[in-house]
Amino acid sequence: MKKFDPKILKKLYIPPPNSHKGQNGKLLIIGGSQLFHAASLWSLTVASRIVDMVFYSSIPTNNELVKEAKKEFRNGIVVPRSKIHDYINEADCILIGPGLPRKEGEETGDDNTEELTSSLLKRYPNKRWVIDGGSLRTIEPELISQHAILTPHPKEFETLKLKIKNEKLKMKMQNLKLEEQVQFFAKEFSCIVLLKGPVDVISNGSETVEVKGGNAGMTKGGTGDVLAGLVAALYCKNEAFLSAAAGSFINKKAGELLFKKAGYYFNASDLANETPKVMKEFLPQ
Repeated sequence: MKKFDPKILKKLYIPPPNSHKGQNGKLLIIGGSQLFHAASLWSLTVASRIVDMVFYSSIPTNNELVKEAKKEFRNGIVVPRSKIHDYINEADCILIGPGLPRKEGEETGDDNTEELTSSLLKRYPNKRWVIDGGSLRTIEPELISQHAILTPHPKEFETLKLKIKNEKLKMKMQNLKLEEQVQFFAKEFSCIVLLKGPVDVISNGSETVEVKGGNAGMTKGGTGDVLAGLVAALYCKNEAFLSAAAGSFINKKAGELLFKKAGYYFNASDLANETPKVMKEFLPQ
């Protein structure tokens, strides 16, 4: 398995000087619940620093929180769930899952995550999807859209493997090393898997890389939501595998910069705010 080469970051899309609003990426985020209200907001925070437009669709309570913070998200649009189809068509990429409830009926008044995720993936198989959080825990692998990016931690990856309907495939995977399982799954379901951990493993089924780095400060809640928002923002204007691998590298580097300043004592908001500094350092200007 290859190590990630930071030189690849030079391939990332850089907004042209003469570009106009909307040309440098439009992202739709579908997430959040009464219990996990902050998760999708961390994704929104980091994405709003990268793409031109973020459409944000959550439960009414979270939508109101974003409206109050509108001064920070000047280019963001709060979208009621009843209108998400209009914005799915307009968006370059859709991030679904951060903060969505993991079980049916877990939070009163929230959508059924499995039904919401499955119905949208079936209806829009050709859109660019990043699947995270609650959607990862409830989705059937056979419904994964081609070239979708999945961002599981090891427990979520185990859940995905258990849901595979083909028993022969399950047996083949169980006899492989973890990084081989990631590559096997990505190839079988024509997707990109970003397995999060002390060493991230990213595969599109034919190419697999590892990204080392980070620190124990990044085990705090919300840092995975920052990563999902970052990857989805990059995927608006870049190829899927590059977006996943670059997002992993940038996220870990941001954590390392914070460690130099504050040790382990930083949170997801700090990580989201540190991300642009890493991008400025490693991306061509």
